[in-house]
Amino acid sequence: MQAALKRTSMTLVRWFDSWAGTSNDKSSHQQTKAIDENGAASIDWGRVVPFLAMHLSCLFVFAVGFSWVALIAGITLYVVRMFAITAGYHRYFSHRAFRTSRVGQFVLAVMGASAAQRGPLWWAAHHRHHHEFSDQPEDIHSPTQKGFFWSHIGWVLDRTNFRSRIERVKDFARFPELRFLDRFDILVPVLLGVSMFLFGVALEKWAPGLGTNGWQMLVWGFVVSTIALYHGTFTVNSLAHVFGRRRFNTKDTSRNSFLIALITLGEGWHNNHHHYPASARQGFYWWEIDVSYYVLKFLSIFGLVWDIRPVPERALQARRIGA
Repeated sequence: MQAALKRTSMTLVRWFDSWAGTSNDKSSHQQTKAIDENGAASIDWGRVVPFLAMHLSCLFVFAVGFSWVALIAGITLYVVRMFAITAGYHRYFSHRAFRTSRVGQFVLAVMGASAAQRGPLWWAAHHRHHHEFSDQPEDIHSPTQKGFFWSHIGWVLDRTNFRSRIERVKDFARFPELRFLDRFDILVPVLLGVSMFLFGVALEKWAPGLGTNGWQMLVWGFVVSTIALYHGTFTVNSLAHVFGRRRFNTKDTSRNSFLIALITLGEGWHNNHHHYPASARQGFYWWEIDVSYYVLKFLSIFGLVWDIRPVPERALQARRIGA
């Protein structure tokens, strides 16, 4: 009974402090590695209650009703936070495909954290692991190894993937502000949700003609937007390894998909990316839409980002298997 109570209390603490009861030392790393190699995956149901509750909360759209302003708010937050994930968490923190200032780095981290996809160190560390072992038995979200559902969402719920693998992101783990955001990864999403609610309350009071309110802005602007963002992002792990075309002969099953590129602001050119992950540009050609890259180029005009890594000609010509 005591052990069960201890596990339950630790689960509750981890809703707020994701580093509680974990260790970033070598022994913890070796233990996690051994679990991964043995394939002993298990879902930590207590820890993922908020994740499941967010999905169920989408049903409140029937209770709060609809307004165009709430829908526009949700779409706007989807696009802004998708950019933060694709350009920030992925191209910057995972691959260092461009440079920015420490302030710019922190802004990208906060924006990414608002997507409720854990902290920047957790996200980047797991993604680097994925690239090292893509579609091999050690890959944490390969549809060819553990099936489509696991690659899309199951791996996120797995207790062996809970810990932030700091040993893989030592370059960014030295910044205390990033460690704070990673440890208390629930903070920014909660602040965003509360802000959306208060924004709706303010609109109801001062602009009643818009027909919205606090609960409506919370559900449409934050909850529905966040769930759409989850599954838009997850399609890159699952669908982009199953459907689409392969231009380059990579060692994995990555594919290019125009549709996934549209909903992820450019991440759908996944075969391109696995062929040359160092580039900030994933749509290698002008007809391959890559919104995140366009925004980065725009920001570079004002000196907010720089050293945006291009796609070298040698990468465009190497190991081609199709047009």
